[in-house]
Amino acid sequence: MHAALNPQTAAIESLRDALAQLILARTAPDQVLDTPIDGFKLIQRTRPTGPLAVTYEPSLAVVVQGRKQIELGGATIVYDPSRFLLTSLDLPVMSRVTEASPRRPYVCLALKLEMPVVRELAARIDPGPQELAARGPAMATGPVTVELLGALHRLVSLLDTPEDLPVMSPLVRREITYRILRSPAGARLRQIAVMGEESQRVGRAVDWIRRNFREPLRIADLASMANMGLSTFHRHFRALTNMSPLQYQKKLRLQAARDRMLSEGLDVASAAYEAGYESVSQFTREYSRLFGRPPGRDVRDLREAATRPLAAAGNI
Repeated sequence: MHAALNPQTAAIESLRDALAQLILARTAPDQVLDTPIDGFKLIQRTRPTGPLAVTYEPSLAVVVQGRKQIELGGATIVYDPSRFLLTSLDLPVMSRVTEASPRRPYVCLALKLEMPVVRELAARIDPGPQELAARGPAMATGPVTVELLGALHRLVSLLDTPEDLPVMSPLVRREITYRILRSPAGARLRQIAVMGEESQRVGRAVDWIRRNFREPLRIADLASMANMGLSTFHRHFRALTNMSPLQYQKKLRLQAARDRMLSEGLDVASAAYEAGYESVSQFTREYSRLFGRPPGRDVRDLREAATRPLAAAGNI
């Protein structure tokens, strides 16, 4: 099959097939496997999933079989074997696997970014004109290359030799980080990582909201944190996240409340108050708008679904 392809395309397909086999050999159907490499997950899905409200942390996700769709604010992002997904900030999204089957499962690997390594490498890479003019959200797709797939193949293969992991896995992770920083999709990641950049300053405000989402939101304080005027801060915040600061906070609150009701059995009122809401009716309205059902019914349906085979949660 590869004979009719040009050498680059053939090499990419060969590496992709090899990666798929390595991951399928290590995962069970519909499993998200946490590997001994910190922040490195292997995922297999045997059929499409419904939408999941999750928060993506700074990470790289590479699909080697199947397809996935992300909704970030009002934008839809699709990634598949031809394009990786790079997330540069913590972003609340709706995600779903759109292409998978028992005969040809969705197969994906996800690697958490080590931000100190990102900052070190980003500071050593001279930005090109394309990067200097980069705009867009802190979530983007980029073309999968032979070099990136080769490094990922080596990282997965290291799982067979645990004695090599402490020395070799940091080296391979650095190469992977370098490859994505040099890609067009890595422009935003570099801007967020390098101290003093506008994106990095707004990123500090995004991180503050993530850590303090239950607290009242004072936009003027966030703008001051980013050393920007209000209108400039709003513009840059929306450019990075595809949503306003209030929308960002709201999604974090609603996701946290849903998780607490599911994992700890909190009632609707308790979950609302602990997420930072002062009004249960407002919480219920906003919850229904995001998840499509009132909180009580939504949690009940999710618990029933948890008894069926494909209920295992996964966010990559």
